[in-house]
Amino acid sequence: MFKYSGYLVLALILISFSVTAQDDTSRHDELMNQTNTNNFVDTVTHVYNLDSLDKAKISKDLKEKIKASIAQSEADKIWIKKQMQALTTQHMHGRGYVKGGIDSAGIYIMKKFKELKLKPATSNGQAAQAFGFPVNTFPGKMMIRINGDSLRPCADYIIEPSSQSFKGNGLRVKRINLNDIVDRAAWKITLSQLDTNHAYVFDNTDLFCSKILNVKRNVFLTLLPRGCFIIPQEGRLQWSQSRDTIAATVFYVRPGSIPKVLKWVDVNVTSVFLPHVKGNNIVACVPGVVKDSFIAFTAHYDHLGTMGDTTVFTGANDDASGIAMMLFLASFYAKHPPHYTMLFIAFAGEEASLMGSQFFVKNPMVPLKNIKFLVNMNMMGDATTGLTVVNAMDHPTEFGILKQINDREKYVPTIWAKPQAANSDHYYFSRAGIPAFFIYGNGGKGYYHDIYDKPKELTANNIDGVAKLLIAFAKEIN
Repeated sequence: MFKYSGYLVLALILISFSVTAQDDTSRHDELMNQTNTNNFVDTVTHVYNLDSLDKAKISKDLKEKIKASIAQSEADKIWIKKQMQALTTQHMHGRGYVKGGIDSAGIYIMKKFKELKLKPATSNGQAAQAFGFPVNTFPGKMMIRINGDSLRPCADYIIEPSSQSFKGNGLRVKRINLNDIVDRAAWKITLSQLDTNHAYVFDNTDLFCSKILNVKRNVFLTLLPRGCFIIPQEGRLQWSQSRDTIAATVFYVRPGSIPKVLKWVDVNVTSVFLPHVKGNNIVACVPGVVKDSFIAFTAHYDHLGTMGDTTVFTGANDDASGIAMMLFLASFYAKHPPHYTMLFIAFAGEEASLMGSQFFVKNPMVPLKNIKFLVNMNMMGDATTGLTVVNAMDHPTEFGILKQINDREKYVPTIWAKPQAANSDHYYFSRAGIPAFFIYGNGGKGYYHDIYDKPKELTANNIDGVAKLLIAFAKEIN
């Protein structure tokens, strides 16, 4: 059913009046009315659907404009979704550092930049910035059985990403309640009794770390010797990457997947530590009227890769969606020359503690002082309830501009402000004094760093509006 709000009733009246104005209306007024109409079309596009539009009592000309705008928004959404799907195909191998997944993703992005006729950002024509860093990988076997029953990766367990290879069959199980260890001396005795012939289940690990050892869990893990260890973990099982290794092999297992009677454990894990993997930051631009001042759009194209030889983390929302949005913006500016030069950077190494963006800031391919503003995009596959802007409180003027645009055009339902955080590739730019936002979408099922983050789980709600919002923002901060 087509329903009007008070604001939209007024807008409809004004537009209907403007399109039936007398023939002697000045050219200036016609242009102003056209501008108002275009703004109104964008607003209506994100409020009403095509079927309801036919019942609206507005001019045929305006209906056609709105229908064309809706059709274009759907086409934009399809284009963005197509890029997400391309970046999550099987041959991308989770865009990690196993089977060349990260390289396949990088080649795809460079190919798209070339198709869009983007230009090098540097005078020497450099398109890729290579750097190296260590990472622990799991390219081979990944198996754990308890009492003969195989556990399902990511559904029942994940492995600690800094774990070593380990193989053991018929390991007897010892369950240790760490609450029973009263001090560091007692813990030292317990440590000395651990061996590779048993699998150990540690209960109350986090409480023990904070209360007795006064260390975080990652430090606790470095104390463990070679062997198999199981730590029950409530909630979602979310994986990550590690640039270090420990001696132990540690599994985080859902409590419901651990039987009350523990008899034996079989385990087979293959890990390979790579001391110097190569990542590439991929950089291109659309030259503006002002050649040496940049507005930058960034996203990261690496993800977690594989946990074993069968479990793949496709990373649709994190961050194929951000790269897809960046490519869409690049395609827009390739057709609509901007005032300032638009800089596009696809970072590698984000999942390994922001390695790519850190390297870029230390070795900039363009003068950092020439970047007027940077918008980093991550998790853009669903904006059903709106957007969150990290760094909003550090840049109230720019955040105010973003809010004003959205209040006027209704591109997304709500925009939330967050303070500075070291949670994505904007961080090192902010530390270097470059004004930057980190923007991500809100809504959907919330799959993150798990095997369920796939394109089919993303609604793509309002992502066309996000694109328009970012284009309008870049124009207004000029």
